[in-house]
Amino acid sequence: MSGKIRVAKSVQTKSFDLRHQDVKKQWVVVDAEGAVLGRLAATIATMLRGKHRPTFTPSVDCGDNVIVINAEKVKMTGRKAEEKKFFYHTGHPGGIKERTRAQILAGAHPERVIEKAVERMLPRGPLGRRQLGNLKVYKGTEHPHAAQNPSTLDFVARNRKNKRG
Repeated sequence: MSGKIRVAKSVQTKSFDLRHQDVKKQWVVVDAEGAVLGRLAATIATMLRGKHRPTFTPSVDCGDNVIVINAEKVKMTGRKAEEKKFFYHTGHPGGIKERTRAQILAGAHPERVIEKAVERMLPRGPLGRRQLGNLKVYKGTEHPHAAQNPSTLDFVARNRKNKRG
């Protein structure tokens, strides 16, 4: 052994942090007709966070604005529509209530099924709430965001498993 110590030269790469003022948001329309709920919610959550972009920064709202249409026509695999129960409380003693996903989809606000599925995939806290505000869900095919010139994402055509029935 000689007394020399060899030091390997390393190439340090620059890290990239996006700032709030540098974010370029886009508008995307997703049709939920026949789409599997969990797969759809995972894709929407990824787009809301901005993880599909090379400029993703975890502490910045760098995701897109997502519009979901035909929320009442979303599908679930297996018997999740009938067996999964969601509980809520009225605030009165003994006021715990339960509903299945099928009951929520058949009710007045079927868009809540998609909203809740996406909400549970986003981080909790102020940033997650801000990112959830970029999600717009409508039960029909009409939406009031035509002025934003949204691009269309054909979610069902991406993978054969994304469509049900």
